[in-house]
Amino acid sequence: MTESERLVRFKLLGQEYAFYTGASEDELDAVFSMVRALVEENIHGPQGSLPISKVAVLACLNIASRHVRLQQEHENYQIETEERLKRLNELIRARLIKD
Repeated sequence: MTESERLVRFKLLGQEYAFYTGASEDELDAVFSMVRALVEENIHGPQGSLPISKVAVLACLNIASRHVRLQQEHENYQIETEERLKRLNELIRARLIKD
């Protein structure tokens, strides 16, 4: 544990969890909201209520899927930005040569 970390507790599906984090209150609120929403989304399957372990795995898969999608979007953004900068650089260079 580092100096900036603190113990955080939260309840989910009747169970209390505790961990140390340096995340801000806003970040924690967003994380807890997302986890609760995903758990609620996955708690009822086609055949009724699912066991907590399956709900947790489904929520983790959902979060991992979002993370992978964001990573890919970020990579694409970086590539597109680099290409735009190269084109802009070429345009500027061409203009400087003309003048």
